[in-house]
Amino acid sequence: MENLVGHALTAFMGFFAIMNPVANTTVFLGLTSDDDPATRRMIASKALILTFVIILVFSAGGKLIFELFGITLPAFRITGGLLVFLVGFHMLEGEQSKIHHPNREDANQSRQAELDVAITPLAMPILAGPGTIATVMNFVSDGGLTELAITATAFFVLCVITYFFFIFGERFVKYIGVNGIKVITRLMGLILAVIGTQMVIVGAGGAITAFQAGEYAAKIDLLPLLNAVYAGL
Repeated sequence: MENLVGHALTAFMGFFAIMNPVANTTVFLGLTSDDDPATRRMIASKALILTFVIILVFSAGGKLIFELFGITLPAFRITGGLLVFLVGFHMLEGEQSKIHHPNREDANQSRQAELDVAITPLAMPILAGPGTIATVMNFVSDGGLTELAITATAFFVLCVITYFFFIFGERFVKYIGVNGIKVITRLMGLILAVIGTQMVIVGAGGAITAFQAGEYAAKIDLLPLLNAVYAGL
């Protein structure tokens, strides 16, 4: 029993550190600065539900998914890092999409585009990024169904806490005003760009280490065979 409680606490603290709802609240405010409170709540709930589903899927079959598609964690980190960097770069420049100033004719399409922010970059790769996926796969790698259930529950609790962080973050908007949000947007853009760069560096380092360790040798050795098959067609 004590081991299960320890596992739950370790998993929760690990997820809290890697997902960091306090820091991500300011990111959320920057990404939804021009949205009304109702839309902001919808984005928060949609992003966190999707985040929980993604983490649940990877906790149950992450290794199988990676092996099935031939995906490596370093490649996942590099791709996620590039996406985060691009989002941060545009936030740093203060660029806005057309969805922020819609015409009446395309109001429905614009609202849907606003909600798409919940999918990317919020749910993926900011909340359910490579670090979070790697963390959950580490917690469930050596355990059974009990450890899996405890890990999923710990992450669910964190998602609920993060939701309230996001929702009550609206109060910051009222206190600091539009100019304050613009400052936060650019600051968070800089931070996201740096985070994206760091993810790319870590991913590249992991790829180099894997090549040096010969983990990709099997894939490389298949190339002559594939060439021979292609030549025989």
